[in-house]
Amino acid sequence: MRQRYTMEEEIKHNKRSLEEVNESVSIAQNTTVWKKIAAFFGPAYLISVGYMDPGNWATDLAGGSQFGYQLLWVLLMSNIMALLLQSLSARLGIVQGKDLAQASRETYSKPINFILYILAEIAIAACDLAEVIGMAIGLQLLFDIPLTWGVCITVLDTFLLLFLINKGIRKMEAFIISLIAIIGISFFVEMLFAKPDVGEMIIGLVPTLPNSAALYIAIGIIGATVMPHNLYLHSSLVQTRKFDKTKKGIKQAIKYNFIDATIALNLAFFVNAGILILAAATFYKNGMFEVAEIQDAHKLLEPLLGSKWAGILFALALIAAGQSSTITGTLAGQIVMEGYLNLRIQPWVRRIVTRIIAIVPALFTVIYYGERATGELLILSQVVLSLQLGFAIIPLIHFVSDKEKMGDFAIGTLTKIASWVVALVIVILNAKLVYDEIAGWLVSSSNPIYIWVFVVPIAVGAVVLLIYIIIKPILNRVPRHVQHVPHIEEIFINENIKKINYDKIAIAIDFSSMDEKSIRTALHLGGKEATYTLIHVVETAGSLVHGSNAYDYETLSDRSYLEKYQEKLVKMGYTIQISLAFGNPKKGIAKIVNQENFDLLIMGAHGHKLWKDILLGTTVDAVRHKVAIPVLIVKE
Repeated sequence: MRQRYTMEEEIKHNKRSLEEVNESVSIAQNTTVWKKIAAFFGPAYLISVGYMDPGNWATDLAGGSQFGYQLLWVLLMSNIMALLLQSLSARLGIVQGKDLAQASRETYSKPINFILYILAEIAIAACDLAEVIGMAIGLQLLFDIPLTWGVCITVLDTFLLLFLINKGIRKMEAFIISLIAIIGISFFVEMLFAKPDVGEMIIGLVPTLPNSAALYIAIGIIGATVMPHNLYLHSSLVQTRKFDKTKKGIKQAIKYNFIDATIALNLAFFVNAGILILAAATFYKNGMFEVAEIQDAHKLLEPLLGSKWAGILFALALIAAGQSSTITGTLAGQIVMEGYLNLRIQPWVRRIVTRIIAIVPALFTVIYYGERATGELLILSQVVLSLQLGFAIIPLIHFVSDKEKMGDFAIGTLTKIASWVVALVIVILNAKLVYDEIAGWLVSSSNPIYIWVFVVPIAVGAVVLLIYIIIKPILNRVPRHVQHVPHIEEIFINENIKKINYDKIAIAIDFSSMDEKSIRTALHLGGKEATYTLIHVVETAGSLVHGSNAYDYETLSDRSYLEKYQEKLVKMGYTIQISLAFGNPKKGIAKIVNQENFDLLIMGAHGHKLWKDILLGTTVDAVRHKVAIPVLIVKE
């Protein structure tokens, strides 16, 4: 049996025992199964929107038009793979209370983690690229907007997403549900128009790969379905549910999160299968084998299906798919940045940077190669996603197999074998694709020296990295001591305090070196007769979405840090209360202050300007304008 730690010891060791965490239980134990499913329902639903993005459309359209129903089995296999891997991701977050990026940071060295971070960012950019192109094409089809303008307009959905996050999870879920409903209804109607061959569909579930072109499309389908950044996101979002941290409670959480994932991913599977079947029943059936461009599909649907609504529904569903899946990349990007680099920047900065990275290749392709090349770029983006999978899947399998960290919840032998088989299949398919592509370039290139100098070393480096991340956790199981949240490790408080008349003082705490000056200033002003409230706002991706329901590692560690501050000051004779808020610090601090009858608010100012303000955000000015009491700003 592995050693157990208290929460305080866990933060010190960066290793948490979930069974020992004593928090309030928001998931009712004595209720119906359906109510329990509803309580856990959510994380996989947010994950599933990424499985219906425009990148899936491109690979599904290409597969259906070129090979009919023959690649349906690839979709089914990809969905089974996705369900297995997402369930492992959820298990990691539930049991260890850490997301995949944080677990990797504990296991691998800084240089390796930095490379894994870059690969994760490439995957997120590739996903966002598909969304940019899909949205732009949808706008062009509906409103006849030039594709170049459509690509630029997609920057605006950044602000829509951030607006919805600030409005709360209920409004965001309602928005995404409405978009997914548009996708589902559109393709249901399209299927009624198309009248697919059920017999051929059944035959298409039998595994077969007609040629190397089918392999390329199949790998694109796998990359579009099993998304690497969703593994990071899922392991974080499952921590937003409060449940009993006993063996029974954790087992129940794993069970109902699996049910949640099964429902959500099967819905995504039916949407993707609908696109492929639609392409097979219309284009392949009529001898149109090269319809890989979304624009061509839109133009041909109306005459082939005999309804003007066919093209309109197709375009509406495309816009809905692109818009709904933007949340996946945004939150995943924040999670990998915080997990791998322990760096947090403003969500809107994070979103705009990701979107600009996606817009640049999209604009270049449209301007230089023309609008006809967007379909190939979409498929390429999904192949890039597939190439990143091994670097996320292999660490994940190691982490959930480790009995030292997972205890009784480490995956069993059969699950472990199935997981490694999935990883092996993906790595082998990707290796074959890369080998074939490089061999083709070497044969066709007039000057292959550049390929040998630039491309081949990168491919060899990727192989070496894969081998390293496979063997490192086996050879060395001792986790690295790392800080998963941007906190200082020491608390600076002494007893050299003088009393000044203030009765009720609020102190904003951010676990930086400024805390010492803020607390010392407050204690000098209020003395031992005053009452002090330490306020801190949790800013994780989960807290931005789920607010007070957030229950991830940083939330627990932040509460523990506040309690340590409180304990130390109480021993010194002061009356101390603590208050934890979630999401946006500007709103969270102001809300707490306005709800209580405080005499004074003390905040620390870090002194950064302009670019750091843009990157890291400013809190003091916004809070100062939202509260009705004096604000004392303590400078470094």
